Amino acid sequence: MNDEMLTRCEEVMRKVCEDFGAELKEFNGESDHVHLLVHHPPKVALASLVNSLKGVSSRRLRAEFTGRVNQAIMHGRFWSPSHFAGSCDGAPLQVVKDYIAQQKRPD
Repeated sequence: MNDEMLTRCEEVMRKVCEDFGAELKEFNGESDHVHLLVHHPPKVALASLVNSLKGVSSRRLRAEFTGRVNQAIMHGRFWSPSHFAGSCDGAPLQVVKDYIAQQKRPD
């Protein structure tokens, strides 16, 4: 993914979060992955939110950036089937925000 694709991905993921009553606090990515800091209400199942984030963004990015997405690399998938989610309750949020902001975003 390049900067343009990551910018669009952020827009799409921000809207998905809003639809779930969650807030995308920080977003950044590299050519092959993204980092998100999301505040979500306890009633929202994290797995459902992640599935929607990946599913909606995959459909939109494939449709809008046809020809730039190499489906052969991911065997037809846009995102890896796995994800990592960690809780940062009690941790200084600025540390997490700084980590995400410092990702080496491609041109």
